[in-house]
Amino acid sequence: MSCRLLLADDHALIRFGVRAMVASLEGYEIIGEAENGRQTVELARTLHPDIILLDVTMEGSSGLDALCELGSVAPASRVLMLSMHTDAEVVLAALERGAQGYLLKDAAVNELHMALRAVGRGQRYLSSAIAAPVIAQALARQKPAANDPELTQRQIEILRLISRGASTRAIAQGLGLSVKTVEAHRAQIMRRLRIHDVPNLVLYAVRQGLVDPDD
Repeated sequence: MSCRLLLADDHALIRFGVRAMVASLEGYEIIGEAENGRQTVELARTLHPDIILLDVTMEGSSGLDALCELGSVAPASRVLMLSMHTDAEVVLAALERGAQGYLLKDAAVNELHMALRAVGRGQRYLSSAIAAPVIAQALARQKPAANDPELTQRQIEILRLISRGASTRAIAQGLGLSVKTVEAHRAQIMRRLRIHDVPNLVLYAVRQGLVDPDD
């Protein structure tokens, strides 16, 4: 079964190039194309794509504007930004509004494939050229919150492990806890932080300085 993509970019040549790249990849198909943010939202509402390839700057309404609505009209669709913007603030704005990944338009087809696979698995993906400045900017935005009063020390420890990709079972074994206890802590972490998915938990941990960027 193919992964269904919606492509949103206001430049016909860019859409043509992306279509050609996608056509060279097995297991992916473009089911629709949009030229602005409003059209993207409407097509996502009706087509329910698996992944939306979304430009940041489009004439009329931008990709960032569209992100604010896509979470409600197409909650199962994941968004991979496709842009020439390398500014860390732009990247973080996209991630905070719900994008799962950010890929530069000059990426080679193999990196597009890596990004699509990561986002399709529910993981985050950042182009290697922007990862370091984005993490640095995220860390600079807020002071480290290792003593965040919202979370207990045990919960902070579990959040660090979740952010490093550890499974619930691995966390339980490593900390000498039961799986149910770890699941209860995880649910409480999400409830207290008002974050309900792992990718945004990871972003929170990075921004708060709870995870070393080199991990």
